Amino acid sequence: MVFAPPVAAARGGVTRIIVPYAAGGPVDLTTRILAEAMKDELGPIIVEDRPGAAANIGMTAVAQAKPDGRTLGVASTPTHGVNMWLYSHLPFDPNKDFTPISQMLRVPNVLVMKKETADKLHINTVADLIAYGKAHPGKLNFGSGGNGSGGHLAGALFNARTGIKAQHIPFNGSHPAETALLGGQTDFSFDNLATAAANIQAGLLKPIAVTTLQRSHFLPDVPPVADTLPGFEIYTWWGLVGPAGLSPDEVKKINAAAVHALGSPTVKSKFALLFAETVPSTPSEFAAFMKSEQLKYKEIVKLSGAHAN
Repeated sequence: MVFAPPVAAARGGVTRIIVPYAAGGPVDLTTRILAEAMKDELGPIIVEDRPGAAANIGMTAVAQAKPDGRTLGVASTPTHGVNMWLYSHLPFDPNKDFTPISQMLRVPNVLVMKKETADKLHINTVADLIAYGKAHPGKLNFGSGGNGSGGHLAGALFNARTGIKAQHIPFNGSHPAETALLGGQTDFSFDNLATAAANIQAGLLKPIAVTTLQRSHFLPDVPPVADTLPGFEIYTWWGLVGPAGLSPDEVKKINAAAVHALGSPTVKSKFALLFAETVPSTPSEFAAFMKSEQLKYKEIVKLSGAHAN
């Protein structure tokens, strides 16, 4: 799909944004919203989905692109926070092969239980879950979308911080993991809010806590895990990058367009429908943020014991 203004911007040419995930998912949808909002400043924009290999295929294409400002990519928690510790070898260097432009958004994760299970076990808070786990060692389990997924890593950190040793049960994606939770095969999970929201609203899942440091305005009555476990923070994010060697002028132009678009009430409202909060940033802020995420996930991946070949 090409987003083009009535009159092409003076910058000229077509900009391509590579999304390393499947069409129709939240990264794809939010990137298309952003592309539409940036077209008046950058000219025509093509959004190209290149999923596969835990997003490594798409990001490799970005890393190998000519640094002329016409090819951008969407970096995310896995590609620039987790995969470098999960894989023994990556086809790119997250720090050396990309030029940070701006973070786009963040999406909170939420600790959820099947409502019937939570009511039966009298679990209403994080403290209740910890107390139950300690009183019944080895009994609790948690599901995730797979080894090394955000849900797995959040659960591993939760185990380490609480000592409850809940067993991890991996599934092939977040939707099968949620189905298992609803079916009573698993006790709890750390799910992306965008995935869990419909069943929370339907009263099938009980939100125990969010994984951001502060409450989310999407679930204002749900406290953070960090209220019980200070510093506990794991959420999903993504943002714009270019290949290494992108000129400062191009970075400045693209960043200005992205920040302007992310500040738009229209973009904010469309992102909110996907439970995403806009997070515009400077290139240096985004670079520092990604570095901090890498340091955080280095320890969490080690705790989880997850690895991929």
